[in-house]
Amino acid sequence: MTSVDREDGPVKATGAAVYAADHHPDGLAHGYLLTSTIARGAILGMDTALAEKAPGVIAVYTPFNPLELHPYAKEENAELTSPLQSTGVRYYGQAIGLVVAETFEQARDAAALVDTHYSAERPRGSFADGLSSAAPPPSGTPVVDVLAPGVSSIDEALAAGDVTVTATYTTPAETHVAMEPHATVAFWAADRLTVYTATQGVRLVVDRLSETLAIDPARIRVINPYVGGGFGNKWGMWAHTPLTAAAARALDRPVKTVLPREQVFTVAGHRPPTAQTISLGAAADGTLLAVKNDGVSGKSASNDFHEQVANLSLALYGSANLHVSRKVVTLDVPVTTIMRAPGESNGSFALESALDELAGELGMDPLDLRRKNDTPIHPVTGLPWSSKHLEECYTLGAERFGWAERNPRPGTVTDGDWLVGLGMATATYGAGRGQASIKVRLCDDGRAVVSGTAADLGTGQSTVFAVLAAGSLGIPVGRVVPELGDSATPPAANAGGSGSTSTNGPAVRLAAGAAKDAIVKLAAEHEKSPFHGREVAFEGGELRAAGRAMPFGELLTLLDVPAVEATATSPRNPVRDHAFRSFGAHFCEVRVNRWTGEPRVTRWLCVVDAGTIVNAKAARSQIVGGVVMGIGQALLEDLRIEPETGRFGNATMADYLVPVSADIPPIDVEFLNYPDTLLSDLGARGIGELGIVGAAAAVANAVHNATGKRIRDLPITLDKLL
Repeated sequence: MTSVDREDGPVKATGAAVYAADHHPDGLAHGYLLTSTIARGAILGMDTALAEKAPGVIAVYTPFNPLELHPYAKEENAELTSPLQSTGVRYYGQAIGLVVAETFEQARDAAALVDTHYSAERPRGSFADGLSSAAPPPSGTPVVDVLAPGVSSIDEALAAGDVTVTATYTTPAETHVAMEPHATVAFWAADRLTVYTATQGVRLVVDRLSETLAIDPARIRVINPYVGGGFGNKWGMWAHTPLTAAAARALDRPVKTVLPREQVFTVAGHRPPTAQTISLGAAADGTLLAVKNDGVSGKSASNDFHEQVANLSLALYGSANLHVSRKVVTLDVPVTTIMRAPGESNGSFALESALDELAGELGMDPLDLRRKNDTPIHPVTGLPWSSKHLEECYTLGAERFGWAERNPRPGTVTDGDWLVGLGMATATYGAGRGQASIKVRLCDDGRAVVSGTAADLGTGQSTVFAVLAAGSLGIPVGRVVPELGDSATPPAANAGGSGSTSTNGPAVRLAAGAAKDAIVKLAAEHEKSPFHGREVAFEGGELRAAGRAMPFGELLTLLDVPAVEATATSPRNPVRDHAFRSFGAHFCEVRVNRWTGEPRVTRWLCVVDAGTIVNAKAARSQIVGGVVMGIGQALLEDLRIEPETGRFGNATMADYLVPVSADIPPIDVEFLNYPDTLLSDLGARGIGELGIVGAAAAVANAVHNATGKRIRDLPITLDKLL
């Protein structure tokens, strides 16, 4: 496996990387959002007189003085793509105005002078209270049943089991808290718009802005080479982006809007709360006979996104009888949206916890139970997995972690004041390959520029471009210049669904091959070329023929040709007779203080089967990052919604708890590195979300082994362990 430093490491470590908010075009004005202080109702009026007279204020936009914006047909949440077009309020913290001033401070201070009057209604703010009235989701299949011949219902299959367990597991609302806050800088030159904005896909922003601003997408350029984390909530765009672009057009000057952290919590979406009631039925030897998962997700009244938490029960373990149901509880809260491993990070908490509970009832090792029900085919479609080495993950992980030393009796291992437990869980996430186009440009200075609209959220995607191009061209990685995040470049994959490397990687290699073909053609056909008329080959960054070799940069310089370039497109994965997923196994040690109930994760191992690993150093960071988020999900994260007001009660980084270095133990990651050649010639599958799946369950299972207490409601806080 290749293992190199990230190519963008030096510029990020030294502060030279330019993020969206770092752009300061001449004549820049600053925007500041006004947000609602009720969760449901309507705006009766907004007195902006004092704000308009405040120092430095240029304009104040409200639903009573709106900017010209149009709905985006693919997005039901109008206040995201065409805000200020209505006086309706659907959640606390909704964008209801924009103040533009000469400085950020002037805009912020003027916003505080706007007096807003509402007609307020009581919001639906409690997920727990809404569970009894949960309804089928607005789209998708509400119930999926897969039953063995002769079995009339999932309950009949459960009744046939020698051992059954049933329990309900809940996860709270969570939010992304990426390091970089959301920001947009927009300016117009005649009828053309340039936008710098924090996004996981520049093409997503072009697509939405072209409709909301009613202009040709060819007249929009979105640039975003560096992203300070996303985890899902920089997918597409949020209300500040169209408002900023429209204000820049109306004022005929550049405008920048940067969301303060509290506005990020409400304007940019969150992961909804969930509840899952799981029933497992098994034969005495541990064979799963039935899996039933009734999943419920919160959903904002503003949009239809919800977590399909029960779906993982249809994909992970073999069982002749499967049942999944999906319902939603609609709440008057900020928009619900994708967050790292949507449906599977929280879905795995329930399924993997329930499996451990079943193992306890069977008197069986939890790892052996998982091995017993590992399946070479997809449980629902019956398609064989393209490449699956989960058994090796289990075996290697158990050996390296010392799983055989686990005491199956909970609460029996101590170390001074600490109760010590071991836990494990399976990790898995879907894999795929979309269409992507990449351009490779060979330059006369000996460098190769690789460009595409892809985004690097801190994942190392730009280094993947460099590693793959360097390997194809036979040059050092340091001579490759990745150019990502510019809508003027060929359309590559957006950053989401763990599909960046699996989609963009094959396209990089194709484009590098096409660039080699182009310079070989030039070398053979250009009259001034020393290889003119010969059969030329490209090897190790050089043109070669008849015993002579010349680096491609020297040839281009000799011919006075600045560069040769080629663009290639890699198609979607055409394979339909196999199923695709990445797999892994988590093992962890947890200690719980017998007097205070404080839980501490003290050791972790994750063994990963994710196809070809392009850059082991960055890949390890991705898995570690997923595990860190999983530990946060298990022990800390809880976005508190006040039922009476619909307000997030802890919408600051001081109050919304995420892990810090002191919370995280040494994390060991082992890659199997088996190429999945049915997915692509490259053989790489995604890893960005795999690490978080199963992590919270591994912690919960270790806590149970340490204390004998089964915590089914996240987060696992010390008050639940006393």
